[in-house]
Amino acid sequence: MHLGSQRERIESILATADIHINGTHAWDMQIHDDRFYSRVLADGTLGAGEAYMDGWWDCQDLDELVCRATRSELHEHIKSWTLLGDIVAAKLANLQSPSRTFHDGPKHYDLGNDLFRAMLDERMIYSCGYWATADNLDDAQRDKLDLIARKLGFEPGMQVLDIGCGWGGAARYFAKNYGVKVVGITISEQQLALGREICAGLPTDLRLQDYRDLEGVFDRIYSIGMFEHVGPKNHHHFLQTVRRCLADDGLFLLHTIGTDHTTSHTDPWIARYIFPVGCLPSANQITAAAEGVLTLEDWHSFGPDYERTLLCWNDKFEAAWDELKTNYDERFHRAWRFYLLTCAGAFRSRSNDLWQIVWSTGKNGSTYRPAGIR
Repeated sequence: MHLGSQRERIESILATADIHINGTHAWDMQIHDDRFYSRVLADGTLGAGEAYMDGWWDCQDLDELVCRATRSELHEHIKSWTLLGDIVAAKLANLQSPSRTFHDGPKHYDLGNDLFRAMLDERMIYSCGYWATADNLDDAQRDKLDLIARKLGFEPGMQVLDIGCGWGGAARYFAKNYGVKVVGITISEQQLALGREICAGLPTDLRLQDYRDLEGVFDRIYSIGMFEHVGPKNHHHFLQTVRRCLADDGLFLLHTIGTDHTTSHTDPWIARYIFPVGCLPSANQITAAAEGVLTLEDWHSFGPDYERTLLCWNDKFEAAWDELKTNYDERFHRAWRFYLLTCAGAFRSRSNDLWQIVWSTGKNGSTYRPAGIR
């Protein structure tokens, strides 16, 4: 297919979402290299993302471009061999096995604490904020943590498990403000080292550990922004592990991104450059995995709050770039911007959502009534 035909094919696909090549709208694509067309036709979203990283195209309002493309399901018009290979691999293998989780999982979180300090809020919470009343990122993350504490009914002295504790921001906050004792696990050595510093002097115990190796019994368990790395082949086992570690009168809160369609794989560009062992769960996958294991008490959706959180992260990242660029190159700069803004667009389109789900063991006989939930 020659260049003219390639461009016509891409233009016709984009036009269904009112996106135009070198157009005047803020969400239109500005093409700088004609190799863009063959790359996208050959490699789909992977090719589009890599072409952006290489500077072959730009867009003033990248998040709106992705929102429009996602709502119009433009990805369905271009199927790459890379995507088909990922689908087959996900069907045949457990892409989130223990060995691969420890080898590939930390790559994203070990990029550099300087990057995440610059981008995140003061507590380094790398998950969706709660913007019901907040007007800044720090308050939105604090309000999210208080929301979780109210849903779980924290009381001083409770034994609490944090699955996927990150840099320890949530563990520190709950130990300091609610008097609970927190065991936190992560698979990232850099997160663990900084988390132990952040939580020093508080009743916390942060460990380098896979969730499959957990032992002990806890009054409350929560997992914030980690379930997206568990993978559909492991959802049931993850929740069985939670049940095994949860006291009979305990509660478990899962804070996770969700998607509006069931899948076994992730976007090829995201898988290659951002989250190598990620896969967003659907509501159907979650409920199927929990059936016969835990009793559903509450399901809270606030996906639009993640768009706002991602845009804040991108603003902070761009503001800090002059300092960060001593450790990261321009291709990384463009990749990270592409990651944050395309994810914001996916949440704006509502193909991605954010859920907080509370389960009990079903054995305590009480009616779940979280205090102070708007």
